[in-house]
Amino acid sequence: MSVSGPALSGGHPGSWFVDAAPPAPVDSSASFERLYRAFLAARAALGLALIAAQLIAAALSTPPAPSTLGLSASYAFAAVALWLFPQLRRGASARSLARISSLHWWSAVGVDLILFGVLHALDPSGVNYGALFVMPVLMAAVLSPRLLGLATAAIATLGLLGAAAWSLLSGADVGLKTTQAGLVGSGLFAVSLLAGELSARLAREERAARGSLALARQQEMLNRLVIDEMQEGVLVVDRRGRVHAMNPASRALLGADHGELSWQLRGRVDWQPLVAALEEAYAARASAEAVVALPLSNGVSRSLRLRLRFTRQREGSEELCVMFVEDNRELLARTRQEKLAAMGRVSAGIAHEIRNPLAAIAQANALLAEDVGGSRAEQLTRMVASNVQRLKRLVDDVTELAPGVQPDTQALDVSALVLQACEDWAQVNDVAPGPGSRFEMQIEQAGLMGLFDAEHLRRVLVNLLDNAHRHADAGPGTIQVRVKLDDGALLLVVRSAGAPVPPEIERHLFEPFFSTRSRGSGLGLYICRELCERHGASIEYRRASDGAANEFSVRLRTPESA
Repeated sequence: MSVSGPALSGGHPGSWFVDAAPPAPVDSSASFERLYRAFLAARAALGLALIAAQLIAAALSTPPAPSTLGLSASYAFAAVALWLFPQLRRGASARSLARISSLHWWSAVGVDLILFGVLHALDPSGVNYGALFVMPVLMAAVLSPRLLGLATAAIATLGLLGAAAWSLLSGADVGLKTTQAGLVGSGLFAVSLLAGELSARLAREERAARGSLALARQQEMLNRLVIDEMQEGVLVVDRRGRVHAMNPASRALLGADHGELSWQLRGRVDWQPLVAALEEAYAARASAEAVVALPLSNGVSRSLRLRLRFTRQREGSEELCVMFVEDNRELLARTRQEKLAAMGRVSAGIAHEIRNPLAAIAQANALLAEDVGGSRAEQLTRMVASNVQRLKRLVDDVTELAPGVQPDTQALDVSALVLQACEDWAQVNDVAPGPGSRFEMQIEQAGLMGLFDAEHLRRVLVNLLDNAHRHADAGPGTIQVRVKLDDGALLLVVRSAGAPVPPEIERHLFEPFFSTRSRGSGLGLYICRELCERHGASIEYRRASDGAANEFSVRLRTPESA
């Protein structure tokens, strides 16, 4: 019968670690060494007991024969030495004890059989040494294969029968000696069989326990890995508020910057909202959810969403609370992103359906404009054409952000592209760049390379320039475009002089469909952010360091940094 498991690789045959006949030697060297040393200690104790018995017999009655005392002393010395000095048993293993030709088998089992047989046969006092054969028979049954264990019992029985035959020469009662030898031999066979069966059963249980322990450790490692990688904070807390476990996400959310497991939630003032939610859940003895505000060091608070669940309480175990912690801002952001993704798919489908009717309206309007030239209806056709162009731009914006579109990121000459795009934009908006103009360009050097898509980068720049043109003050240099290298990245900055963006508007700048203009789609800055993210770039808003302008900075990757 074969055994498999995480902790059982590469075994040796032996009776202690097997579950079927014939037993195979032991796989675990640690278990074999433990049992082997226990038997050697028992042999040493038995040898000392033999000497003590001889001395007691000499003191109370007839002194033992010198040969008996010498054999007992030699056995005791050898047994104690083998137990105390590891170098004498070097190389001993379950495999070596599985062979009768092995020196280790003879030093531990064979010597006992010979010595106890000689003592039993030659002792003139008639002392029955047959019981001593239990030691080598038991040792062979546990540490050797079952067949060798039975062979050891057979050798011991033959020794007893030989001693009974030897007693015939001294005129002793052969019938009595033979009966005694037969009974003791039968007992030795029983000891060998029972010890082998018990050791095999214990080996199976040990193997199963070792496999279960390995599986439990593997499961624990997997659980720990999963929990550590979770974006959601996880805490395990008892009724007293003591934290038994805390994953990295929860440490970041709660501001716990050390690795101890003996935290007390009650020990920190800023964690008291967690304590209140925990006490309320324990009082109700039911799962609960709560939203708490955790004060931070900068004077503001962080809104956290808590979900509290309890472990099943078993007899003798403590009931623990598992607390899941989430930042409400991240939760709302995830929800918003999911809604935006769904809305983007729907909007892309609608925009595709609108494109064809819109082209038909534009064509029909152009034909009407030719027929009504010079009349009052011409103003109406211009109005229709203007709104058609606005709808086309909106359809293009929505189509551009359709999910599943793969970005075509490539190395671009950003200096040349920005220069050309700015000149085209200035011509369309009648804002000629140059000294004293409202629009200025500052390109650090020609040939600055960045990773982006040419049309997408042009779209981002035009959107930022349109936004600056609407909100910048009048006067020279109020709209500026700068391109420069900054810490291994390429920085594109669009600056517009004017009043700062109010905080209530700033937090929504990059959200879709948010606009401060009645006729604005609210997609310009949102498109800029989405295109930047697709190409591994980033965009951010900040108030200029001189406090006189608003700046939108696009940080592009360079081919060297990719």
